[in-house]
Amino acid sequence: MNSFLSFSVILSLVLLPAILLFGGVEAQTCEPSENLIGVESPPGECNTDFDADCCKPGEPYQTFTCSPTDQRAVLTINSFEEGGDGGGASACDEQFHSNDTPVVALSTGWFNDGERCQRSITIEGNGRSVVALVVDECDSTMGCDEEHAYQPPCRNNIVDASAAVWEALGVPREDWGELDITWYDA
Repeated sequence: MNSFLSFSVILSLVLLPAILLFGGVEAQTCEPSENLIGVESPPGECNTDFDADCCKPGEPYQTFTCSPTDQRAVLTINSFEEGGDGGGASACDEQFHSNDTPVVALSTGWFNDGERCQRSITIEGNGRSVVALVVDECDSTMGCDEEHAYQPPCRNNIVDASAAVWEALGVPREDWGELDITWYDA
């Protein structure tokens, strides 16, 4: 009995850390990095196309350097055209893109310092799927400034998509805004 008890204790001491370390991979979360405090945009400088939010002065916004380990996401709408709510040119190619082209920006962690630039992803939602090209980062680390069109930092689980993606998924225009999706590298 004594040797069985010793064996059980040793087994627990060895297995418990392994279970916690490796068994919890699916349950990992991406914790906020810090808070960014919103500033007031100069008059007319916050682009609200597609009902985009403007930073509120003094409001804290969470920032992230990571994204969740799974690829369940929230699809949002963005204009990648010059003068659109996406701000400047796309990070991957320094160009603007037509809203008629299926392109996306990924949250900072998934964008992974540009490793997904010019790669296609498959997006599944609303009972359909579409292939889109990654052209930009939806910055989860910065916001509330001119470069980010005075909009808050991106949440860490966002696939920010052009109108063409929403149309391909068959979402009625009046329902554009946010949609739960999954995505994967094509």
